[in-house]
Amino acid sequence: MIKSELIQIIASRNAHLFARDVEIIVDAIFDEITGVLSDGGRAELRGFGAFSVKHRPAHLARDPRTGETINIAEKWVPFFRPGKGLRDRLNKPA
Repeated sequence: MIKSELIQIIASRNAHLFARDVEIIVDAIFDEITGVLSDGGRAELRGFGAFSVKHRPAHLARDPRTGETINIAEKWVPFFRPGKGLRDRLNKPA
C-alpha cells in the first residue's frame, strides 16, 4: 500500500471527509512521527507498534566485489517494533 492508496481508502470509508482533508491529516501524522524520531524520541501507536531510532556505530566493512576494506560512518536508522495487537492479528489461526 502506498500513501495515495491509504488516503483513498480513508476518504472512501469516511464520506463526510474530502480527500484533500484526509491527505492533510495523513501528512500531519507522518510529519509528527518523523519529527519525534529526528529529535531522538519514540513514537508509539498502541496496538500497532512503536517507531524509534537506533544508533549504528562506525565500523570497517569489506567490499564483496573487490575485497577492499572500507569505512562505514556511524548513522542513526529508523526501527519499528510491532505491538501485541498487530502481532496477534498477523499470527491468528486460520
